[in-house]
Amino acid sequence: MPRFAANLGHLFTERPLIERIGAAAAAGFAAVELQFPYEVAPSAVKAELSRHNLTQLGINTPFCPEFGLAALPGREREWDAAFKHALDYVTAIGGTAIHCMAGVVPPEQRPAADTVFVKNLERAAADAAKANVTLLIEPINQRDRPNYFLNRVEHAADVVGKVAAPNVRIQFDFYHVQIMGGDLITRFNKYLPLIGHVQIAAVPSRGEPDEGEINYANVFDAIDRSGYAGWIGCEYKPRRRTEDGLGWAKQYGVAPKGS
Repeated sequence: MPRFAANLGHLFTERPLIERIGAAAAAGFAAVELQFPYEVAPSAVKAELSRHNLTQLGINTPFCPEFGLAALPGREREWDAAFKHALDYVTAIGGTAIHCMAGVVPPEQRPAADTVFVKNLERAAADAAKANVTLLIEPINQRDRPNYFLNRVEHAADVVGKVAAPNVRIQFDFYHVQIMGGDLITRFNKYLPLIGHVQIAAVPSRGEPDEGEINYANVFDAIDRSGYAGWIGCEYKPRRRTEDGLGWAKQYGVAPKGS
């Protein structure tokens, strides 16, 4: 059966970030992932996670106007500093992964960016390995984020191959992959050996995974058959109050305690 984690950058946003941890536990989630938690002291996050007995997964590298620094030519020192901040934070809260955001790159800079991205990830992977942390790179669709450097899973696989570090993996978000190319189950199975994390949302709404183009019941069955043993991050934008839209997850064991 699939295991679902609450993405607290998107779910339970009716509450301050620190309160979303308890809300996720109360709703029946056993794991959470964060996006940009840096305004909250890591000690406070770790305490809440422990109090609610939740598994902490990944965080993103710090937000910036370019939507990431990892592939930006000429910004290597800024990337190194941002990554160190992320690594210090995720280890302090007991997390296991960092989504290394590539950033928006103008078309004329893409050849240089490819080299920069690989070299930045090589350095980061060596430091992350010492802390037993996985680095994730995620293709993000061009409709939502024009000129984002990494937008196709095939490109992500090529980058993972060039970096050649066992702790650099693809974050396979079915929402983004559907928009950029579809053929989801075939692509998921093809790249499974390189996939370190999975995320979901409806297409085109980015709402709960119970509407739209993607038949998530079939997708979840395929994930089960594949042998993927990781978590599936719920990175969708609830139509209303988060708890009101969790009916789809009950059959998979996500339900309020005592229900």
